Amino acid sequence: MKKRLLFLTAALFTAACLTGCQQKDPEPGDIAGYDEGEEYLSIWVHSIEDTEEGQAYKESVETFNEAYDGKYFADIEFVPRNDSGGGYSDKVNASVMAGGLPDVLTVDGPNISAYAANGIIQPLADLTEEEESEYLPSIIEQGTVNDELYALGVMESSVGFYYNKDIIEEAGIEIPDADHPWTWSEFLDILEELKPLMDEKNGYPLDMTFPVGESSIYYFAPFVWSGGGELVSDDGLTVDGYFNSDQTKAAMEYFRTIVENEYMSEAPIDHLFESGRAAFKFDGAWEVNTIYTSYPDINLGVAPYIVSDDWDGEAYTPTGSWAFAASSETKDIEGATELVKWMSGVESGIRIWDMTKNFPSTYEAFENIDVFQTDENYSALYEQLSTYGHPRPKTPVYPQVSTSFQEVLESVALSGKDVDEELDKAVERIDQKLERYTRE
Repeated sequence: MKKRLLFLTAALFTAACLTGCQQKDPEPGDIAGYDEGEEYLSIWVHSIEDTEEGQAYKESVETFNEAYDGKYFADIEFVPRNDSGGGYSDKVNASVMAGGLPDVLTVDGPNISAYAANGIIQPLADLTEEEESEYLPSIIEQGTVNDELYALGVMESSVGFYYNKDIIEEAGIEIPDADHPWTWSEFLDILEELKPLMDEKNGYPLDMTFPVGESSIYYFAPFVWSGGGELVSDDGLTVDGYFNSDQTKAAMEYFRTIVENEYMSEAPIDHLFESGRAAFKFDGAWEVNTIYTSYPDINLGVAPYIVSDDWDGEAYTPTGSWAFAASSETKDIEGATELVKWMSGVESGIRIWDMTKNFPSTYEAFENIDVFQTDENYSALYEQLSTYGHPRPKTPVYPQVSTSFQEVLESVALSGKDVDEELDKAVERIDQKLERYTRE
């Protein structure tokens, strides 16, 4: 009976895909604004329509249709993600199986390599050097797979290394400039210096956790990168010798040292930094707006992300967010590329900032948003992004790499397990996922 139910469910799912996942092919006049002689372009986004992000995408599509009136008509469909991250990805996966992908779709930055490897998206039509140079280097790097550009970010993101100016001043500590960040060794000395003061405040020098989910690799992979390491090979298909490299091992052991010396709490403490009981905190760029709006008594600063003692000045700070790409099913790659450029361009980036406070992806957008010129904290985050931004690992098995990074971090830093054993076990797990891509 159970097998029959499973078969019936699968059959109904397949039938639903065959009827509901087919690519839309309307005639001119079927949709308001779609006129004779225009090329129809469908576009999917991962947001709910009546959110700020959804409205930003909707307005960008409307301005595209105005700008390309008589040539292209873009038709947006909102396919929101659910709480577990599915919904949108479920529809994309179903459409890959049954057909019916749109011309253009949103892709979360770390998943671009997986979408490319699985034939969901295709390389964009060629951009000129001038067009590419409009985007932050991290955006171009994130969207490039095997030397071909597949996607352009609609927004960019980063993680700030925040500090409480009043506490740092009380301790008599000077913050370094962006090009001369504290090394790991120097930062351990700073934490040790701060510990007595923070004990008096019933707090810790550092507000840091190793959360389950994407945050751990997003926040802390830079500790590997700044030492010259990478978590995967350039082609994304090898992790042995990378994920378990000396650089990764050193980073994991560094976090263990921070925990053992009680510079941070082993258990998360809500609002530790925001309540004035921590001197430093790693958090997303959204923390600036959170402090400004909800904790105005905190005198906030942004310090340069700390680096390995072996840092050679190369890019290492966190980046990555949603991008637009052309699907493998589009029949007009030139038109799809024009839509991708528009949705990720200057005007759209300014709109994304104004409506959602997500960072844009182009230099010109940043330069036309006043706060990035006048506010020292936002300016510091922009400088960090544009100068030292490094995309997350580019591999078709990114979810497994991300999960494994968090698991090893927790096992080594919090539980004190053997770092070599934990890294080697993680490599074995990731290799199992890589098999389908490395078979000859």
